[in-house]
Amino acid sequence: MPYRAVIFDLDGTLLDTIEDLCDAMNAALARLGHPPRTTGECKGLVGDGLETFVRRALPPPWGEDEGECRRLRDAMSGEYAARSALKTRPYDGIPELLDALAARGLPFAILSNKPHDSTLSVVGHFLSRWRFAVVFGARAAVPVKPDPAGALEIAARLGLPPAGIAYVGDTNTDMRTATAAGMFPVGVLWGFRTAACSLWECCGDSGRPASSRKMGRRPSSGSRSSCSPFSIERRRRGSGPRGAPLTASRAGRLS
Repeated sequence: MPYRAVIFDLDGTLLDTIEDLCDAMNAALARLGHPPRTTGECKGLVGDGLETFVRRALPPPWGEDEGECRRLRDAMSGEYAARSALKTRPYDGIPELLDALAARGLPFAILSNKPHDSTLSVVGHFLSRWRFAVVFGARAAVPVKPDPAGALEIAARLGLPPAGIAYVGDTNTDMRTATAAGMFPVGVLWGFRTAACSLWECCGDSGRPASSRKMGRRPSSGSRSSCSPFSIERRRRGSGPRGAPLTASRAGRLS
């Protein structure tokens, strides 16, 4: 069916925030006397909210110590507020993608597990040129992804059925969110997860869908695709499971 709106994850999907996140976490760890984490390690630690990032970043057995987790969370929040815009950048192709969606008049939104205030700050700094219909980070009264509550709230605000919304993200947390919400999952491969298999954990490994078309462009003549906003043609390979995500290997292209 034609998709009538798009929900994006933020970190690892629209913005490359990993260096600022890692630097902030390492500064916070150092304040508490803990060893640093590499950027590669941090890519695998983020994605499920600040509380989980904190627990994963601490060396054992400190990740089970509630007091130490609270101290690191508070330190991390302060450090990130001071450096959230130092190295962060939109991924290549993201401005063009958002321009294309805006030109089509398709609403788009953001749903992140980053704390809500931080989400608003980063979006305001780097993405203020575009009008997002809704921007949600992690809020106290709403469970974080992969719980579908936030995605469904966005659908309700847009006045659209979940099945009419494409959900774009870079981790299996995003794919699980989309699936649980009844939205169409689109997984990107330019984000924080270096192995494509991280996107398929919610779908099993019985097969992977494939599609390759420019985001935001009309399909070429003779194409069977009539989907928007991504102009994608979902070709089934083997016994790929229903609801398995499409993937995009670079901003602006699905593969």
